[in-house]
This record gives sequence, C-alpha cells and structure tokens, in this order.
Amino acid sequence: MNDKFIARLITGVSIFVLIVVVILQSNVLNIFPDKSAIPSWVFFLPKFNAMVNGTCSILLLLSLYFIKRKDIPTHKKLNILTFILSSLFLVSYIIFHATGIKTTYGGEGIIRSVYYFILISHIILAAVVLPLVLFSFQKGLQMQVAAHKKLVRWTYPIWLYVTVTGVIVYLMISPYYTF
Repeated sequence: MNDKFIARLITGVSIFVLIVVVILQSNVLNIFPDKSAIPSWVFFLPKFNAMVNGTCSILLLLSLYFIKRKDIPTHKKLNILTFILSSLFLVSYIIFHATGIKTTYGGEGIIRSVYYFILISHIILAAVVLPLVLFSFQKGLQMQVAAHKKLVRWTYPIWLYVTVTGVIVYLMISPYYTF
C-alpha cells in the first residue's frame, strides 16, 4: 500500500468515526427505545471505559519511558497494546451510546464549569487525536522515524490528555448515573 492510499484510508476512517459519534450523541439513532430491553452488561461499560482509559494512560507513560531509553521493541509493543485498548474503548463507547442512555451532570457552581471545560476539551481533542494516532502508527510501523517523531510531538500529549480526562469525566459524572 502506498502512502496516498493509507492517508485516504486514515482520513476516511477518522471521518466515519466522527460521524458515528456525532450521530450517537445527538440521539438520532436509539437502538433501545425501551430501556428495559438494554442488556444488563451495557450498564458496566462506562466504568469499563474509564478503566481502559486509565490503563491506556499508564501504557502511554510507560511507552515514553521506554523510548527515552531507546528500547524500541518495548515502546512499539506498548503502543500497539495501547492502540488495541483504545480501539476496544471506542467500540465499547459506541455500544453504550447506541442505547440512548443519557446522564446529566448534576454538580453546581464552579465544579460544573470545571466539568464542562474538561468534557468539552476532551471531546474536541478525542476527535483530533484519532487521525494523529493513525498517522503516527503508520510512520512508526514503517520506521519513518523523523516523520513519526514530528507527529508524535503533537499526538502523544493529546492522546495522554484524552485518556486521563476520560477517567476524570467518568469520576465526575458517575455519581449522577441513574441506572
């Protein structure tokens, strides 16, 4: 596969995922209009997603540690594992939001503003990070080190921010879950 094809594929996948997430957030598709028909395991997914995000945060930090020590094989394995877990998170996120379950944040005062700042920055950067991760992976797997480093300068801090804030958002909203 040539770089042009891969770039188109990454762009297409990123746009597709963004559209799916926007549709799910707008509640246009409600697969389970009868909430009693939702399988019970679905209600565990927000906690599962937070655990996956927390694990990804740790793996990203370990990946940085190992690349600083020039241990490329370990760095590569950690990043592949993080990518797999992030992909699992995305599937789980889509499944949960396809149910139409909505939770409103109930905090008041300054903490409400803090929550929405974290949530909005998390959502925006989560949309931005997907193509960055995919392009970074492409360059890394092809051992195009200079291009990989250039991309990762942006990808890494954004990906780490998204995984950490994913956990924070969960911890802040979970007391308001009604399921």
